[in-house]
Amino acid sequence: MASSTSLLASTLLLFVAVAGAAQTDPIVQAWPARAPVRDAALEARVEAALKTLTLRQKIGQMTQPEIRTITPDEVREYAIGTVQSGGGSWPGDDRGATPAQWRALSEQFQAAALQATPGIPLIWGVDAVHGHNNVRGATLFPHNIGLGATRDADLVRDIGRATARAVRATGLQWSFAPTLAVVQDVRWGRTYESFSVDPAIVRSLGRAEVEGLQEGMQDGHGVLATAKHFVADGGTLRGVDQGVSRTTPTELAQIHGAGHLGALDAGVLSVMVSFSSWTDSAGHVEHGKMHGNKTLLTEVLKQRLAFDGFIVSDWEGVGQVPGCIPEDCPAAINAGIDIIMVPFRWKAFIENTVREVEQGRIPMARIDDAVRRILRVKFSVGMTPRVPATVEAMQAPELARRAVRESLVLLKHKPGLLPLPRTAHVLVVGAAADSLAHQSGGWSVDWQDRDTTNADFPQGTTLLAALRQRLGTAQVVFDADGTQQDPARFDAVVAVLAEAPYAEGAGDIRINENLRHSLRYPQDLAVLQRVAGHGAPVVTLLYSGRPLYVNDLANRSDAFIAAWLPGTEGAGMADLLVAPAAGEPAWPGFTGRLPFPWPAGPCQFSSHEPKPWLPLGGGLSGKETRTNTRPLPDPPDPQPICPL
Repeated sequence: MASSTSLLASTLLLFVAVAGAAQTDPIVQAWPARAPVRDAALEARVEAALKTLTLRQKIGQMTQPEIRTITPDEVREYAIGTVQSGGGSWPGDDRGATPAQWRALSEQFQAAALQATPGIPLIWGVDAVHGHNNVRGATLFPHNIGLGATRDADLVRDIGRATARAVRATGLQWSFAPTLAVVQDVRWGRTYESFSVDPAIVRSLGRAEVEGLQEGMQDGHGVLATAKHFVADGGTLRGVDQGVSRTTPTELAQIHGAGHLGALDAGVLSVMVSFSSWTDSAGHVEHGKMHGNKTLLTEVLKQRLAFDGFIVSDWEGVGQVPGCIPEDCPAAINAGIDIIMVPFRWKAFIENTVREVEQGRIPMARIDDAVRRILRVKFSVGMTPRVPATVEAMQAPELARRAVRESLVLLKHKPGLLPLPRTAHVLVVGAAADSLAHQSGGWSVDWQDRDTTNADFPQGTTLLAALRQRLGTAQVVFDADGTQQDPARFDAVVAVLAEAPYAEGAGDIRINENLRHSLRYPQDLAVLQRVAGHGAPVVTLLYSGRPLYVNDLANRSDAFIAAWLPGTEGAGMADLLVAPAAGEPAWPGFTGRLPFPWPAGPCQFSSHEPKPWLPLGGGLSGKETRTNTRPLPDPPDPQPICPL
């Protein structure tokens, strides 16, 4: 049997050999080297706490159940270190749960955790991706694609601060945001979670959001941010959710890694792994699922980039690694994942993982590394919220209204049309004009947001309501499908078209479909056909999670606005549609610019199309004196077969 000295020497030699090999690996070399910065007092506290934990308690720290599947008593029994609430999950399964009810459950979990492991708190994570969107009454901001149109890092930082305040109001400490994808194919159903196709914009705004979320984290105001999803989630072939990204190591680092580098610049302490896989297109090597990629998770992120926080899996993501199931995956832990999101079969996960360690399939050193990282983060987060548990603490309507105003991109404009005069008699058409579900998109109270109603957004204002507030109820007539009113009787028509809400893969545009909006939503084309050409100018707004082919719709509109998914503050749209009253501020016009090119054809899926309708950065101010209302080309076949 080797002596402890020789064993230590052998271990050190092996570490040096592995580290040396990693530093010569071209995949690793593609990323910039960083040096770790550690606090000696914090590290001493971490080591002292680590020594108090048994193996089973350490595994408990690494286990993340969903709140619907665990009780405070079970947190105490299994020494659970973290829980999470997915989209559509609320305390008591009550979607109307108040901030005080959220806070009460959080305090119960926290008390149980501290009884199991004194001095080691529990952290609760939530998908607060455009405000504290799981909680009724919270202000919802534009989704990231709209914020990318603003290019305003200060605004995004302020939104991060406001979101953190809302999360803290409910007693939670951790937000699964921001998404840092650099989307290459807009068929992807998560395109709206991306700031832009431009890596520089993603890096700048991603850094700002992390800074805003984590500001005041130690004193109970900020929350733990999460850089997600590492890495290249936005680069999958044909935009297939959880698909395969085929890039070179250089592209992986410089394009898809840009936002993560910005988040690291901001001191992010949590990174979530991507569901996607990676194939090295330069070396023609399939590296498989990111959840099992030790090169990228450990050698790049933890070693090359000196990331000292923890890595968390996505929802049951370890189960996609070959040879694994969600509750048993040594390969993912050995690859470098520290917290396993195992929402349902978490008890089995604990038993399986303890057994894997005892049998030597997972080294004890790997478990200790994971728990050190978890403790390091926990001891950096103030657990006592310094925000009242009120609905008001979750609201920032003026900030959101400003974000909506800055995010709108004017694609087409007839000079002199906008803003409409305060005396205008307006016909509003399109059912989405009075739908906060369509206005907010996915991840809004519910995950897919398909069964929500305006009652689920008591804090919100639809565009229809905002126009009535601004012009007067008598001046605004609503005709959802455009069949009940004569457009010629009005000074203008405002039409609101929309994608139905969706989240993740449910929003993917399949490979046998194209980007023509009216193909999937023929009712939107029908409503424009009913109101266009009758004398009243038509101002069209499109709620969408991505750029879409809309030539047939734009040709029937005198003004066309990409409104993205603006959230709960419809007044931000009304600010630019209607002239201010005397004494009100006059806005500078439309300042939003495209975060992605806008397609000129139904098969222009790529974010790098050479001849789009409008390029990245395109958009009008509304003050142009020349018209751009000439008809746009529209293929006669509404269902063209797009090349693979």
